[in-house]
Amino acid sequence: MANGGRVKMAALAMRVSPGTFAFARVHRPALRSAAAAAILRSTIVPTEVKIHLIDMLSEAGLPVIEATSFVSPKWVPQMADQEEVMRGLHKKPGVNYPVLTPNLKGFQAAVKAGAKEVAIFGAASELFSKKNINCSVDESLVRFEEVMRAAKQEGVPVRGYVSCVLGCPYEGKVSPNKVAEVAKRLYSMGCYEISLGDTIGVGTPGGMTEMLDAVKKEVPVEVLAVHCHDTYGQALANILVALQNGVSVVDSSVAGLGGCPYAQGASGNVATEDVVYMLHGLGIHTGVDLPKLLDAGSYICHSLNRRTNSKVAQASCKL
Repeated sequence: MANGGRVKMAALAMRVSPGTFAFARVHRPALRSAAAAAILRSTIVPTEVKIHLIDMLSEAGLPVIEATSFVSPKWVPQMADQEEVMRGLHKKPGVNYPVLTPNLKGFQAAVKAGAKEVAIFGAASELFSKKNINCSVDESLVRFEEVMRAAKQEGVPVRGYVSCVLGCPYEGKVSPNKVAEVAKRLYSMGCYEISLGDTIGVGTPGGMTEMLDAVKKEVPVEVLAVHCHDTYGQALANILVALQNGVSVVDSSVAGLGGCPYAQGASGNVATEDVVYMLHGLGIHTGVDLPKLLDAGSYICHSLNRRTNSKVAQASCKL
């Protein structure tokens, strides 16, 4: 699973002038984050809990919710109910429910299950790529070319992820130029958006700026997203820097759940509740109902017997 899961939530802030943001929408990898947390705890999350969480996020006003991952149940048994989840969703008009597809077989299964958008993932680190998907970075990108061809034939938009953009658990610091190279290849293949993931949460605002400077030379900033884990408490600072650099999409996860089974010690993606609170404080309209979002976070934490990682939820007593 790339980047700890897409209980995907990305916040889109449309930057209209330096330092000023006029609009934001939150695009949440919601269930992927919750799913990642379940993987790390070797817990099977009941299908009905997944479906109810996604429905709660829809009602909270999140326009993009990554519903599930079409990975092999053999390797990720927590995702064996992909088709049931897709069938059980009470899809709300105007809400998009993309899914993760690691290969052509996964893509075909996703389309058959009714997916209208998919995501693929690569890495900027050779060792992480081999640990995560058992192939080199170049081999992974070659695999994704057949997914892209199939997606174009089906008219299905594809989002691309790049893991370990600010550091790797095996290689340490990752070259910004390597990140730019992988991002460029995904964009050249036809990915409509590229999410840059600080998978182990070691990034700082300075590192984020340096990395974005390199990537923006190869890929239009308008198609970039950031995906910041909060291991060192730097996620919100990094997100603010990304917004100031023109990035308009921020991935996040409800209650800050998640992690990565191949990056021991890494905490979850930044909490959706905290991102929304910050954006509202900046005067950015997200369309997200924060109290309803807090309820969704409380629900999944109680369901998983986990404590929320959201500072906003803790301060609001939504534990």
